[in-house]
Amino acid sequence: MPWQLKFAALALIWGSSFLLMKYALVAFQPLQVGAGRIALGALTTGVLASFAKVRLPRSWRIWAHLQVTSLFLCTLPFLLFPLGEERVSSALAGIGNAATPLATVVMTALLLPHERLPARKLLAVVVGFVGVVVIMSPWEAVGRPDLVGFGMTLVAGSCYGIGWTYIKRFLADADLGGLALPTAQLLSAAGQITTVLVVWWALQRGELAAPWSMRPGGSGLAAALLGLLALGVLGTGLAYALQFDVFRAVGQQVSSTVTYFIPIVAVLLGVVLLHERLTWAELLGAAIVMGAALVIGLPDRTEARRADGVIAPEAPAPVER
Repeated sequence: MPWQLKFAALALIWGSSFLLMKYALVAFQPLQVGAGRIALGALTTGVLASFAKVRLPRSWRIWAHLQVTSLFLCTLPFLLFPLGEERVSSALAGIGNAATPLATVVMTALLLPHERLPARKLLAVVVGFVGVVVIMSPWEAVGRPDLVGFGMTLVAGSCYGIGWTYIKRFLADADLGGLALPTAQLLSAAGQITTVLVVWWALQRGELAAPWSMRPGGSGLAAALLGLLALGVLGTGLAYALQFDVFRAVGQQVSSTVTYFIPIVAVLLGVVLLHERLTWAELLGAAIVMGAALVIGLPDRTEARRADGVIAPEAPAPVER
């Protein structure tokens, strides 16, 4: 399958994940939604990997780095997004996801100093943060979004930029192809989120009989379960396999720009199915942020010349198993 089709599938799958989180939050706590999503995603990739007889990484160094990437690509964002959606609309949470390319540029400058970033990308980051300020509308006394909730979605979106840059810096020579790395990453994240869930439940035992118990007085269990199932199997298991393929095909900076299509899908679904509404400031700020992300995603001259064959591609790095 061409990477462009996988890219489009990712935009649709991840764009709908904000709607699915709203459904799941009707009956479950945010941590339960995040834990269920990761567990189902790990189960999905694990089953597919076993049928394909995929061999997981054996190096302790790879597994150590995976603890970091799992934290930023799974555990933190999958917890912060549902926490944020308890305070803001699914459409606005989807817009917060567009912070990924901005964080990618910042982390590239920090972790990959040998990669020279053009001035237009650095300027786009500044413009993108201006768009975030417009969305937050600090000059408005009423009518602005919940700053804590929207802030959580911004941090969650930024985590993706940190995680993928970290992979490029420390695991570029360790990718075994196929489902090996996404499966290992989701298994690592499952261990992390399970630990957090057990500790959280131990503090809530007076209200919840088990870690998977519904909210007290929760309703809409069928819709919540279906939403969580789709969020885990499609929005996590399948999506992460597709994302790694796109990352391998076009690199971290271009693959991260899927995030400026995700808000479009999230806003459309939120408006049509949940009857959500955005203020003029939120729409204007979203346009600024996504415009900045689009500029960041444009290929550099060096990348374009390499794609045209003017510059020879870099030799592949050795693979560590």
